[in-house]
Amino acid sequence: MCAFGGLGSLLKQMQQVQENIKKTIEELKAAEFEGQAGGAVKVTIDGQKKVKAIKIEPSVVDPEDVEMLEDLITAAFNNAVEAADNAKLQKMQAATAGLPVPPELLGL
Repeated sequence: MCAFGGLGSLLKQMQQVQENIKKTIEELKAAEFEGQAGGAVKVTIDGQKKVKAIKIEPSVVDPEDVEMLEDLITAAFNNAVEAADNAKLQKMQAATAGLPVPPELLGL
């Protein structure tokens, strides 16, 4: 009889973890993450890694050096993606209450 009580407790804990994961996924979808490069380019993405905004300081717009601007935008975007990935990892670890859930099951 004791084994079934432990199973019930485990199932309840797993349901709570599942609810936490769903809530965290919704929060992450709504979140925005910013990446910067050279203090001149800022890229904002949402939790699904879609670009929401790009801000460029006019001083870095040089028709003679388009490649530098492209590099700044790329770096800023990559920084924003890294910020989103780090936030997702931290929030999912918290949502799973420290249970060893493989990252691929969490969409990481």
